[in-house]
Amino acid sequence: MKNRLSMRLRHALVRTLTALTLGVLIGASVAAKTEPAATEAAALLTDQMGSYKAAGPTTSTLQDILALIQDTVGPASAAARDYQINQGLKVTVTLIHTENASAAYALLTDFAPNSETIKPGHVGLASIVGADKLVFYKGANVVEVNDGSNSAGADQLLAIARNIAAAMPEGDNDIPVLVRHLPDGESSPHPQYAVTLKGLKKLSPNQSVLEALGFEGGTEAVAANYGQSQLVIVEFTTPQLSIDNDQRIWTRIAELKAQAQPVPTAYRRVGNYSVFVFNAPSEKTANELIDRVKYEQVVQWLGDDPHLAEKVERYLVQTSGNVVITVLESSGLSLLVCLGVGALFGTLLFRYRRAQHATRYSDAGGSVRLNLDELTGNSESRRLLRPSPRE
Repeated sequence: MKNRLSMRLRHALVRTLTALTLGVLIGASVAAKTEPAATEAAALLTDQMGSYKAAGPTTSTLQDILALIQDTVGPASAAARDYQINQGLKVTVTLIHTENASAAYALLTDFAPNSETIKPGHVGLASIVGADKLVFYKGANVVEVNDGSNSAGADQLLAIARNIAAAMPEGDNDIPVLVRHLPDGESSPHPQYAVTLKGLKKLSPNQSVLEALGFEGGTEAVAANYGQSQLVIVEFTTPQLSIDNDQRIWTRIAELKAQAQPVPTAYRRVGNYSVFVFNAPSEKTANELIDRVKYEQVVQWLGDDPHLAEKVERYLVQTSGNVVITVLESSGLSLLVCLGVGALFGTLLFRYRRAQHATRYSDAGGSVRLNLDELTGNSESRRLLRPSPRE
């Protein structure tokens, strides 16, 4: 009996220790996974940002900000820190670190009340300038420089933001290329970006057809207003994803029509794009807007390009051919110019020689004509022999 009891106690103790060990290991692994994400933004706010020193510790518990943005741009971390500019001026720098540069740009466009406030290349890659704060994005980071005391002027705030942007790590050197594929490109009215389905639904509310979309695999979207029409372009990373989503979209449109629910004014698949036009005045206008969307495929090799030798050979052949054609064209042109100039001078010389010949010789059939009767006047009397003085 005692042996059975001791065995039960021993087994219970082993199970308890095993459970505690697993709990500790799981907790450590979760902490290891969440800690870097929570401290990525804080790590970027160093003690020295440009020429400015930190005036206090970093605050990384900005849960209210993260709760607002994680549904629309995905996982992110946020941190804030004060920096001393001079004796009388202190600014607060709030940094939000996202998964990638596209998510950061989407977050920036979400902050902008309208497209006119976004200035590409002004600070970082793009920025929003306000009266007492400036928001810019660079790489996967969105940074707000806030002058709480409102003592810095616009020019000084701009200089501070540029100084801080220069100290940020480098990332992509351009805004997402999908924005440039909009009709009118970057100058499109109010372009907004989305990297999640919830973010896209926020840009185009009350559009049930968007529920058919899947944003797996790095799908991104851009939306812009053209008059009362809204154009939405959703880019998929592979042709298969584009085809699958296109089939689901047409199925969803048919269901909405059967239920007498609102549907897009026009929809079309263009390459790997799914293009929607909402609230257009007519289907013709919507299709004309879709016609202006051009799909531009970009292939980028992760390693060495296997077709590099072929491209170099093609380049050399084209270059050599262009050189030969240019030489032949220039040589032919030079020959024509030389022949033309030679013909002109030859003609002029011939006419001059002919005129001289006509004044030196008579027209008497090739023989010398004597003026014995002195009845014919001489145009060139200086060429005649003078009469002898004895005559």
